[in-house]
Formats: sequence, structure tokens, C-alpha cells
Amino acid sequence: MIHQHDGIERIGDIKANLGEGPVWDHTTGQVIWVDINGQAVHLYNPVDGSNRTIALDQKVGAAVPRQQGGMVLAMERGFHLLDLATETLTLLVDPESHLPNNRFNDGKCDRAGRFWAGTMAQNESATTGSLYCLDVDGTVRTLEDGCITVSNGLGWSPDNTTMYYIDSPTKKVAAYDFDSESGRISNPRIVVVIAEGEGFPDGMAVDNDGMLWIAQWGGWQVGRYNPVTGEKIGSIAVPVERTSSCAFGGDHMDELYITTASVGVSDEDSVNQPHAGGLFRIKLDVKGPRANFYGG
Repeated sequence: MIHQHDGIERIGDIKANLGEGPVWDHTTGQVIWVDINGQAVHLYNPVDGSNRTIALDQKVGAAVPRQQGGMVLAMERGFHLLDLATETLTLLVDPESHLPNNRFNDGKCDRAGRFWAGTMAQNESATTGSLYCLDVDGTVRTLEDGCITVSNGLGWSPDNTTMYYIDSPTKKVAAYDFDSESGRISNPRIVVVIAEGEGFPDGMAVDNDGMLWIAQWGGWQVGRYNPVTGEKIGSIAVPVERTSSCAFGGDHMDELYITTASVGVSDEDSVNQPHAGGLFRIKLDVKGPRANFYGG
């Protein structure tokens, strides 16, 4: 097992409260990521090191580029479009307007341009979360209804026949048969279990070999797992305990961008992890696919 920490670097100077959801926008060469509690979307440009921050009026769980321009966001109060020129939000639909104590968390688009995102209770203790799919026509389907605690990482196998999904407190990664035509999922089963003492599975990326890269919240690392055998086959040590998510990016799609959080880190702890909440990058010898954009 390779324990890589040489080569990991902190980039930019943002210290997020709850950094999450990195996405590489190959059309602009920027990393999009969010600070959920900080109610902000960040756009980092690695060429000149500049960072643009868009302040929002509510928590934001995920932000993904839209094929027609701008972004679609999964927020505290539903799905919104974000106009990058005016920085204004437009509500698309809020499937949980009747659940004010819930918010959206992680989300990702599939190859057909559908935006998948799940919810969770704000206090993280109730099993009131669901998994939704915002289709390109603006309609929302519910895939898992009111049985999720902390909806998190999503990903698809390179052949697009399997969808992976994380409900963090279970410490497990589930796989579903995925019908790319209809966007239906079926036959859930557990493919990865996070070892005791290694934190909770959070955000996730799938590489071109079909391996899962899982940010391990409380585990100081991103682990690489084989979903066929369930085996942990690698690890990247991250200098932050609360590693939250990761995404492939860069000109050759061989860089892993990693988000972290400073929430809950005491003054005492912060001495050991001064860059908690930072954005990190490491160059790898494997590549990942380009991010899918929302088609609606």
C-alpha cells in the first residue's frame, strides 16, 4: 500500500469552515469548491493563483458547472441556478420545503447531465435525508426517501453501469446498478467498509481504473479502494484531520484536488493542523474523468 504525502501542497489562501465539493471546470481551468457553513462558492485559478469568492445567502452543499453557462447549486433551500456575471440565484425547485431542519449536502452530475444530490439533517443526528436527481427538464426524482443520515459522495464506474454512494455515518460505500438511459438505480449492495479508527467516508472521486478515492473525515487522509474486492489499495496523508472531498483535475486530469474543514477544530488542535479548511493538491500517476456538467 502506498502512503503518499510527499508532493501534497496547500494552494490558495482560503480557510474554509466546511470546505467541500471540489469540481474541475475543464472549460475554464478552474477548481470550483464550496464552503458550506461559510455560505460561499470559491473559484480557484491555478495558473495565476487567484481566487474568486461568491457570497450566498444560505448554506451550499454542492456547485457544479452548467452546460449553458453559470452553475447549478444544491443549497440549504433547494436547487438553484447561479448566474456568474450577476452572482444572482434563481430557485429551480425545493423538494424539501416542508423540512426546514434539513439541507442539501454533496452532489454530482452524471454523463447524461442529470444533477444528483442528497440531503441531511442540520444537526446530523436524524435519519431524515433523501437522495434526489434533478433531471435536465427541471423535474426532481427521489431515489432514497427519508432514510439517509448524512448524504455524501457520489460517483460512477468508468463503464457507467454502477453508481457509488456514501451515507457517511454507516462508514460504508454502497453500489447500485445504474441504468444510464433512464437514470434509475437498483440492487444496492455494500462494496467498501472504512476500517475502525480511519474516520468516516465523505466525498469521493472515481479514477479511470474504476478505483474509488474517498476523503476520510476524521482520518487525516484520502484512501484509494478497489470496489470489486473492497480492499484499500492506497492512501494519501493529508495534514488536516477533517478531509472532506476530492476531485481529479489539471490539464492532464492527473491532479487530485482535496478540500478540508476547520469546523470543530479547537485552538489546541489547530496548532497541529494550521491549514485546516484549506484546499490541497497532489499530482498522481493515475487519471480521472472530466467532470460532467448539468444539462438543464
